Amino acid sequence: MGKPTIGDQELALLHYLAEHPAASVGEVAADFGESRGLARSTVLTMMERLRGKGYLKRRQLKGMYRYDTATGPAEAMRSAVGSFVEKTLSGSVSPFVAYLSERAEVSDDELAELESLVAQLQSQRKER
Repeated sequence: MGKPTIGDQELALLHYLAEHPAASVGEVAADFGESRGLARSTVLTMMERLRGKGYLKRRQLKGMYRYDTATGPAEAMRSAVGSFVEKTLSGSVSPFVAYLSERAEVSDDELAELESLVAQLQSQRKER
């Protein structure tokens, strides 16, 4: 089984840490947390939860813990989507695809990416 899924705020924090490697809790709280109205203790709790779930790692440097991503935000997103499909959609992606077909906000780039993924799925199916 994969890593535990994470919430929206945790995913945002993971993105932040991917862009700001080797950050301390204080640095993250001052930048990421303050802009979102989060207390330092809340930021610390989120970071430790992400570490416990295997998404962050920490090391002590000059008496201070520094946090880095152990996996990228993309892996966390894949895990969240997988959990959503399994738990909410009972393993079927059809409702999600139907939602996309009705949503007029799919960009040309997103559509090209979806078409590429469908071609990849078809290719994998032919190989079986």
